[in-house]
Amino acid sequence: MKVQRKKLIVLAVFVTVLVAAAASIVWRVYTGTKYDGEEPCWVFIPKGCDADSVSAILARDLGDSGRRAATLWRHYGSSPSVAHGAYRIEPGTRSIDIFKRIARGAQTPVKLTFNNVRLLPQFAGRIAARLEADSASIMSAIDSVLSAQGYKPAEYIGAFFPDTYEFYWTVPAGGVVSTLVKSHDRFWTDERRTKASALGITPAQASVIASIAEEETNRKDERGVVARLYLNRLQRGMPLQADPTVKYAVGDFSIKRITGKHLGVVSPYNTYKRTGLPPGPIRMPERATIDALLQSKPHDYIYMCASPDFSGRHLFARDLATHNRNAAAYHRALNLRNIK
Repeated sequence: MKVQRKKLIVLAVFVTVLVAAAASIVWRVYTGTKYDGEEPCWVFIPKGCDADSVSAILARDLGDSGRRAATLWRHYGSSPSVAHGAYRIEPGTRSIDIFKRIARGAQTPVKLTFNNVRLLPQFAGRIAARLEADSASIMSAIDSVLSAQGYKPAEYIGAFFPDTYEFYWTVPAGGVVSTLVKSHDRFWTDERRTKASALGITPAQASVIASIAEEETNRKDERGVVARLYLNRLQRGMPLQADPTVKYAVGDFSIKRITGKHLGVVSPYNTYKRTGLPPGPIRMPERATIDALLQSKPHDYIYMCASPDFSGRHLFARDLATHNRNAAAYHRALNLRNIK
């Protein structure tokens, strides 16, 4: 019996050593493999994936290192719900490190950058292109969050600022919208609200004026002057007669020359037919443009016209006669270039 027991012990030790050696070899093989792509690779694991789907995604996107990371993930414990997310994998990342990140759900934040946004569906589409949430859910969240805060639908686009933000890919639509709105709210400090009040406008109205100024000129050093000009017209009870609002009303932002057929469009955004401000911004205004309005120096310009040298600058006038001369020069330049 003692001999047999000794043999069993020796066999058990041998098997243990053999298993340990095999495990060590397997571990080194699986952990030593590195992602060999030349560029970083984003791995997206959608909500609702099962284990096989996660494995397939890793293998598809990361090749051999992804397959080995998936094997480690499945054998050493985790779940698809934890793996749900977006991961930026750098060249040279070991399979073991890929596995650890997936197992912990240690996502990489996604950068969300947007500017030159005119329409809400365009905005929702840009967000959806970078995050897991789709456009419909984002549009629904915008309405839910902003209506609860007293915004009117036409004002929604002005509740956000162009910028670069960071989110986890899995963030719910409502979380995205709430974060962006909080950034807007932080901008409107008591000091800025006081400046707006001194100009006789609300923050929402400042956003409308700033949006028109941005559409009027790409020259950032002119935007404060342009914004103040429209404020002058507003305060005098004059129609704004801003061409960009007509383009918005028509729905064609490629128009290069406003004509009579455009001016006749019936819309609350047609500031040739209606006095006062449009019901909302005609684009998502930048913080800098709003500050340019709030900090603008008083002037008495009430007319403006694009410069006939097509430099992108404008000629400003205090009286109609001067403005008419400027406008005539610009229209001659348009005709010479056959711009209809």
